[in-house]
Amino acid sequence: MKSEHHFQVRWGDTDAAGIVFYPNFYKWMDDATHAYLAAIGYPSSKLFAEEQIGVPLLEANCAFKRPLLFEDQVIVKSYVEELHNKVFKIKHVFVKGDQNAAEGYEVRAWTSFKDKPKAQPIPDRIREKMMPKAETVEG
Repeated sequence: MKSEHHFQVRWGDTDAAGIVFYPNFYKWMDDATHAYLAAIGYPSSKLFAEEQIGVPLLEANCAFKRPLLFEDQVIVKSYVEELHNKVFKIKHVFVKGDQNAAEGYEVRAWTSFKDKPKAQPIPDRIREKMMPKAETVEG
């Protein structure tokens, strides 16, 4: 399954040169991951409230291809690239118009917070919705 997270670059997202300050891409990837979970029917707030489940970040990376500027309209296209027993890798492609501005990924662990935080297997009902497809989300 793919999801799309839309946003507009705000003035506070940019540096003195008017270009998006790079840490914002990581913030937007986090937002896009939570939008993805909501799109497959498992919003983070509901998972935590009802099952004490979270998806803490283990690794993140982003490659910047073109600058984003104040007021740019951006779509982050996200999909699960790898799905393991307790961990998943979600890819994010930042699209402005018809061009890819950046590509990144996050590796996250399916984690119970009932007692001490502990990774646990991703339930089959959720795995089925996250299952990587043979498709990509290029620009």
